[in-house]
Amino acid sequence: MKRCLERLYNGLIKENPTFVLVLGMCPTLAVTTSAKNGMGMGLTTMVVLALSNAFISMLRKVIPDKVRIPAFIVIIASFVTMMELLLEGFLPSLYDALGIYIPLIVVNCIILGRAESYASKNPILPSLFDGIGMGLGFTFALTCIGAVREILGAGQIFGINVMPQGYVPVSIFIMAPGAFFVLAILTAIQNQIKINGEKKGKDMSKIGSGCSEDCMNCGEKGCSKRFYDADVKRSEEGKEA
Repeated sequence: MKRCLERLYNGLIKENPTFVLVLGMCPTLAVTTSAKNGMGMGLTTMVVLALSNAFISMLRKVIPDKVRIPAFIVIIASFVTMMELLLEGFLPSLYDALGIYIPLIVVNCIILGRAESYASKNPILPSLFDGIGMGLGFTFALTCIGAVREILGAGQIFGINVMPQGYVPVSIFIMAPGAFFVLAILTAIQNQIKINGEKKGKDMSKIGSGCSEDCMNCGEKGCSKRFYDADVKRSEEGKEA
């Protein structure tokens, strides 16, 4: 259970996919015109991420290594199709608001990244919680961005008026440039927290990046460098054969 809770904390705080790893920027910038849309996109992604992680972990010893990426994509696409049909049938307004970005969850680098780096190498339960943690982190980030944009751009949050009478909405925040402005502001706040922590002598190296090193040149066990070297070795062995 401790390991499962650690995976939740990892996804929400330590390696938040949006604010720390800076992944999934396309839906982050495109659908966060309101808090409702951001939360809907985040929760949809979380369900796909959790289920695909668990299913890939379950089949990790069955899927041949040479076709693991196509197999992962087929599994993810199956769950995305299920979620798309459920949203169309039961939440048509959210389905219309998210539009093309629902099927594009298939190619979301967060989902494929967790499948390759974690689910394919770990037991089912930790993989499930890893997907939930990353999904909750993504949902939290999208909801925050959507809430700020909706408050400033429409004077509302979740469709409820929260600004005083006479407030003139800054409509640019619910337009495309507003997504960049809000993401930049929230990232700047995160960086300021990191700077303040460093001044107090705290170890803030894990905030602001997925790890403390250059991923392509990282030699830490379990990091991307090991997987990259393994792929190169397999490729060279295939050429020799």
